[in-house]
Amino acid sequence: MVEVSRKQKAYRKDKRVRYEPSSPKDLRQKSSKLKPVIPSDPKGKEKAKEVNGASSRPSQQSILSTSFKIVAGSYEKLLYGLEGTVSSSESGYEFHLKPIFIFPAHVSHIKAVAASPGGKWLATGSADEIIKVWDLARRKEIGGLMHHEGSITYLEFPSRSHLLSASEDGTLSLFHARDWVVLRTFKGHKGRVNSVAIHPSGKIALSVGQDRTLRMWDLMRGKGSASIKLGKEGEIVRWSVGATFFIVQYHSTLEIFSTDMVLRHTLSHASRIHSVRFCRWAGSGELMLVAAEDKKVSIYHFLEDPEKPPSIIAEMIGHSNRVKAVETLEVAVPEPETNTKNARKSTTIACTISSDGNIFVYDLAALHDGTTEPIQLRPVAEYDTKGTRLTCLTVSENRSRDESDAENAKIGKRKRAEDQEDSGEEDQEKGAEEEEEEEGE
Repeated sequence: MVEVSRKQKAYRKDKRVRYEPSSPKDLRQKSSKLKPVIPSDPKGKEKAKEVNGASSRPSQQSILSTSFKIVAGSYEKLLYGLEGTVSSSESGYEFHLKPIFIFPAHVSHIKAVAASPGGKWLATGSADEIIKVWDLARRKEIGGLMHHEGSITYLEFPSRSHLLSASEDGTLSLFHARDWVVLRTFKGHKGRVNSVAIHPSGKIALSVGQDRTLRMWDLMRGKGSASIKLGKEGEIVRWSVGATFFIVQYHSTLEIFSTDMVLRHTLSHASRIHSVRFCRWAGSGELMLVAAEDKKVSIYHFLEDPEKPPSIIAEMIGHSNRVKAVETLEVAVPEPETNTKNARKSTTIACTISSDGNIFVYDLAALHDGTTEPIQLRPVAEYDTKGTRLTCLTVSENRSRDESDAENAKIGKRKRAEDQEDSGEEDQEKGAEEEEEEEGE
């Protein structure tokens, strides 16, 4: 059982959050207009400050893994976990997927999933209004967070030590990932929060919702800093990788804004959009992956010149139904079996899910600058859930159990040190009270 101190219980009560630790559970396979001030480039001289003790969002790890984990939630309440691996072959390298757990995680359909950087924690959110936390490496349930009063619509770990959530109750909440205390609750939206985008610096976040507004939140101070009326309901908001611009999506339209809130471009996609992700690649600029109703993912290339509109350079095909979500991850590739000059050391993969239950993995290595006509990318690995209606997706590095145990030991050590410090403070307070009583006598 997870131990919760009396002090933590009282704190959680004050914050109006219920935390229910659970016995370890194996996840084994079972059948007013304000002009926002955007932080400068996080790569500047001054590093981003910490958010309540958390460092700014980590950059890509210097040591990449040749394996990864894919977790997908579904309308049928099932949570699917897959392990992906990259192995060498005569032609270069191959991708493989195998299921590692399948089980019902909630009492209602799953609407959001998120893995922490490094892949230690997994958070799942449902229409049952509960956020469940799992140790992904050990495949065990940690507990449930019952803070929101509406379906969970969004989850993201801005760092290893913090979790940000959004809900149909119109609020966002920031949790500490050690004891799962609510650090901040952000109120401002009237109605459902649809999407959240955390700035790479970790200092601010953008959100869009049912009230047709775009809101900016100061994660450092725990309050809203700007609100702008959009005139229509934004469904998705995303920062670019370099945080030089962001997009807001409505149905089949994408609006591209600069950091000073100037509308740069408007894109009309071929069909309704369900998911948008940005990623770096080997070429110049960056890529935007758009998953849509037309059964494919369109890849837009953004040039370094912000005045030039993006263009479609590739399409990820293979799905026979709408693509519900797309996520990307950089992974290492092994040395080829045959001597090859200029062999790649890493590649970026894109994982997708569709409403008919398929999970695909694509390799973006074939993309390059100078493409005149869109190329078609086919999946390099597939997994079929046999018709499960998949709804959400996350991809993370594959963390070993030994690595997870080592981090748990560090967390326990820090917690014991804090408990001793708290105990010392209580003894000092008690001593001071006794001295006051003696003086009074």
